[in-house]
Amino acid sequence: MQPLISVITPSFNQLDWLRLAIASVADQEQVKCEHIVQDGGTKGIEESLRSQFNELTEKQRLTIFVEKDAGMYDAINRGLAKSKGDICAYLNCDEQYLPAALMRVEKFFLANPDVDVLFGDVILVDRQGRPLSYRRSILPTREHLRAAHLNTSTCATFFRRRIFAQGFHFDPQWKAAGDAEWMDRLLAHRLTMAVLPKPLAIFTFTGQNLGASAVSRSEEEGWKKALPEGPKRSRAPAILAHRLRKLLAGAYWPRRVNIEIFTLSSPKCRQPFAGTRVGFGWPSNPTNSAR
Repeated sequence: MQPLISVITPSFNQLDWLRLAIASVADQEQVKCEHIVQDGGTKGIEESLRSQFNELTEKQRLTIFVEKDAGMYDAINRGLAKSKGDICAYLNCDEQYLPAALMRVEKFFLANPDVDVLFGDVILVDRQGRPLSYRRSILPTREHLRAAHLNTSTCATFFRRRIFAQGFHFDPQWKAAGDAEWMDRLLAHRLTMAVLPKPLAIFTFTGQNLGASAVSRSEEEGWKKALPEGPKRSRAPAILAHRLRKLLAGAYWPRRVNIEIFTLSSPKCRQPFAGTRVGFGWPSNPTNSAR
């Protein structure tokens, strides 16, 4: 029996980017998928989205809920509670799935019933959709997470419903560090995780990304300091071990990428970006890319 995949998108006043995220879920082929947009109160969002994605809403592949929430992680929890899928994920407004991403995820979970959480690779792009960097995923470790940062990307993170049913909800007290805190709990309970070394999603530097902000970095440091044992005094061993694992996984090699994504200038059909040579790092000034 083919599993249902539930994708949750928390949103608030990001309608232009949200349309692109919805389109990237809508054209995923050969999968059963429901997309729940959990919006915090964007004016006119229901009318706007239903006029553009009427066929999706009629088929109940896209459902829009507009209600006040306590922030992004509260919105994700609300969406997950409403969802029915066997495989779950959340996709922010500034992110998109690449073609066939969900089909690859479905096949992996069907072939590996013991896996609870799956990570994939991510391509970083600028506001125009031009590729900036290729981020190869490796399994996170609690030591590195607490010493440095969460090395996986939420747009390419997928998990089974049983995780949420077991009580692994996102903590709504956080505004930006909830991903790291959630992953720390999953790692503490030794859930089975795996990596699919394929590009599954893109993350767009819009200039307003919460996860790339100083607020996010500050909050994550605050979370580490609040841990019972406090922040790690010596970060070097965990960071060195992490970098060695990345080296062995081929994460540090430049590569050429070929992607098709939705852009602000092409919101209804995917725009190809072929043969772009990119590195592996986090861009220092991505919103001013001139390539």
